[in-house]
Amino acid sequence: MVIHRATAGMPRLTAAEFDALYKRLASATSWAKGERGSLVALTPGRVAAAARDVRPGRTVTLAAPVETSPGPDNPEPATHTMRNPPKQHADTGLHFARDSFAMNVHGDTDSHLDALCHVIYDGTLRGSVPASSVTPDGATTLSVEAAADGIVGRGVLLDIPRLRGVPWLEPGDHVTADDLGAAEASQRVRISEGDLLFVRVGHRKRRTAMGPWRTAEARAGLHPTALEFLAERRVAVLGSDGNNDTAPSSTEGVDFPVHVLAIHAMGLHLLDYLQFEDLVPVCEAERRWSFLCVIAPLRLPGATGSPVNPIAIV
Repeated sequence: MVIHRATAGMPRLTAAEFDALYKRLASATSWAKGERGSLVALTPGRVAAAARDVRPGRTVTLAAPVETSPGPDNPEPATHTMRNPPKQHADTGLHFARDSFAMNVHGDTDSHLDALCHVIYDGTLRGSVPASSVTPDGATTLSVEAAADGIVGRGVLLDIPRLRGVPWLEPGDHVTADDLGAAEASQRVRISEGDLLFVRVGHRKRRTAMGPWRTAEARAGLHPTALEFLAERRVAVLGSDGNNDTAPSSTEGVDFPVHVLAIHAMGLHLLDYLQFEDLVPVCEAERRWSFLCVIAPLRLPGATGSPVNPIAIV
């Protein structure tokens, strides 16, 4: 196996370079129109083809358990309370155990989907939609409701730590377009139009081994220029076990350049803070890195995102 070096020292993008990249990506993905954005690439034919590729039929979750304890990367943990729990000694009659949940959907711990109304950049949403369309009662367009019928298609996992021969990428390191191409070759898989691309940086494995840290200040992710690879291949969705963006940011004046480029310029829904540690050994055993993937976000009208439990069917 060829060991690829770390790319933490990648050059920063100036504001002008980022603006030029934004314009190239917006032009290259002009086909991803309307409220669904790049989800329009998930045609019935592609969904059916992905379903036909299922072999042993094993299902694997790509979500991490929802966390209810605070930590350096989880200052606003989800809350789970029991509502009117049945009395311990209520041994006659009918009773129901009931729950209530509340969570910060876009936190740095729980697995979630970013809708196209999530990113406001220079006063607009994707497609020059005015930012005022996001109201105190929710977004009037581009909300997670665009995925109400689910996101189903061919998923492909590119494992960058495996490519580099390391357990995980260190915080601040970048995944480049060259990394994505090299991972394809190493894993003998090719990203095609309409694919759901998942990029493993090893964030979850590092967190389990070393404990949580201030992820908002230091994390591995994609370099903004890697988005040109995605535009060329016309992927439908991008997901990672981090939040797709590197911290500190590599771009002058923009803290989350990958979010801006993917959601705002390209109309690409993002999946943040997934986990691939259950899927990797299955892919290795089957000697293939593609699978049918089913994502069913909650129907939350006007919401900017949703917690999700994506399922890979190998």
